[in-house]
Amino acid sequence: MSEFRAEKRVVVRPDAQTLARGVAKRFFQRVSSRAAEGKTTHILLTGGNAGTAVLHAAGESDRRHEVDWSRVHFWWGDERFVPAGDPDRNERAARAAFLDHIDVPAANIHPIAASDAGRSHDDAAADYSAELAAHAAEDQPWPRFTLAFLGVGPDGHIASLFPDRSEIADTEHTVLPVRHSPVPPSDRITLTRKVINSSRRVWLVLPGTDKASALGLALAGASYHSVPAAGAKGRKQTVFFVDEAAAQGVPEELIDPEF
Repeated sequence: MSEFRAEKRVVVRPDAQTLARGVAKRFFQRVSSRAAEGKTTHILLTGGNAGTAVLHAAGESDRRHEVDWSRVHFWWGDERFVPAGDPDRNERAARAAFLDHIDVPAANIHPIAASDAGRSHDDAAADYSAELAAHAAEDQPWPRFTLAFLGVGPDGHIASLFPDRSEIADTEHTVLPVRHSPVPPSDRITLTRKVINSSRRVWLVLPGTDKASALGLALAGASYHSVPAAGAKGRKQTVFFVDEAAAQGVPEELIDPEF
C-alpha cells in the first residue's frame, strides 16, 4: 500500500469551493517559486466545471500579482472544436476566469485553433502539434510541462480521451482530432496520453458525487483504456484533488492528510 501512495496521492477537502481554492494556492506556490528562480514554466490547462473553478479561484487571489508571468506559458490539454466565441471553448472560460486577470504576454498563451479560424479539424490538430514542437524540450517534440491540470468526467475520461476509443491508445501522435465525441460538442482536439503523462506533475481535480465511481476505479488500477483517468500519471507526482462527496468509499490509507 505504501508503494501505491508513493505513486498517487488523494487529497480531500470538505467541498468543491474549498477544494478549488486549495488547488489554486498550490498552483501559485509552484509557479512563483520557479519564476523566482528564473525558470520557464509550461502549464497544461483543462476545461470543465472543476478546471474553471480552480482558475476562478486563482483569478480572484491577490497572489496572482506576485508571479513573473513572463516566464510562464499556458497550453491546453484539449479543446472543443467550435467557433471562437462559443461558450463551450475551454480557452474562453480560462481567459475570463484567470488569464485576463494576470500580466502574461500574449505570446505565452497557446490556444488551440477554433473551428472558424479557417483551418480544417485535421489541420488545426496538426497546427497545435507544430506549436508544441516549436517549444520542444531537448529530448521530446513538445515542451517540458511542469504541471498538467486534468478534470475527470463521470465516465472517467480525461482531456478528450474517452473510454474504449482509439485516441486513448494512441502512442504515435502528440495531438489528435476527435470526432463523434460521446460528450457534446461532437468535434474536439486533444493531446495524447503520452504527452500528458510526460508532465512532471499531474493534478486531477474531481469534486462531486458523480465522480466517486470514476475516482474509485482510477485508484483501483482499472485499465486506462476503459477508465482513462486510471492512466494519468505524472513523472514525479500524481495527485487526485477531491471533495468529500467524491471521496466516498476511498480507503483511509490512500488519503494523504499532510499534502
